[in-house]
Amino acid sequence: MSEWAAKRFWKETTADEVEGGYAVHLDGRPVRTPLKTPLIVPTLKMAEAMREEWDSQGEKIDPFSMPVTRAANAALDKVAVQHPEVVDMLAAYGDSDLLCYRAESPEELVAKQAEGWDPLVDWSATELGAPLQLRTGIMHLPQDPKTLSTLHGHVSGLDAFRLTAFHDLVAITGSLILALAVTRGRLDSRQAWDLSRIDEEWQIAQWGADDEAEAHAKLKKRDLMRSEAFFLLCA
Repeated sequence: MSEWAAKRFWKETTADEVEGGYAVHLDGRPVRTPLKTPLIVPTLKMAEAMREEWDSQGEKIDPFSMPVTRAANAALDKVAVQHPEVVDMLAAYGDSDLLCYRAESPEELVAKQAEGWDPLVDWSATELGAPLQLRTGIMHLPQDPKTLSTLHGHVSGLDAFRLTAFHDLVAITGSLILALAVTRGRLDSRQAWDLSRIDEEWQIAQWGADDEAEAHAKLKKRDLMRSEAFFLLCA
């Protein structure tokens, strides 16, 4: 038996200015989130991107083909209602940031990590005011509380929509610093992806690729790029 899917019921799709922002209307009726919150977004270009997603639906609605709408739903139904908790969770990555944990050997991997990550560690100190201490091995050693407080401040300044995009930038790369670099234009998502994969790509070069892991990585890279795109729609 095939799974049930909602069917398209509208003909005209528009993006319109409304009180509090912008919204998509289907035959004049406003779209709501899964929790029935009015789907009002901060910019016209975000509403236009959602309108295109709704307008491109066929006879059956496929939510997985609507990444902007899904992200906006998450911003309103999940992130907005627990903003401080999400900030705390993401800022905590700074205490165990990917860029700070370095291999002791082999020399080739040590050099690749230094070449890719040292400029971002320097950037964190000079541009973010958050100097980070490097470690070797995998044992956790806490960062300076002042650094963590500064990083927390950078994250807490993000509104619910930006924080939704930021969540995936952090979670996919494993690095608060890479995510901040993307949102501040220091990197793009492709560069952040490559930097986050230095260890994995070195292992692949030594032992070969696994088809299942490669397919999973491809999806994660796609999602990272979508997160950057959603962040850019916020302004």
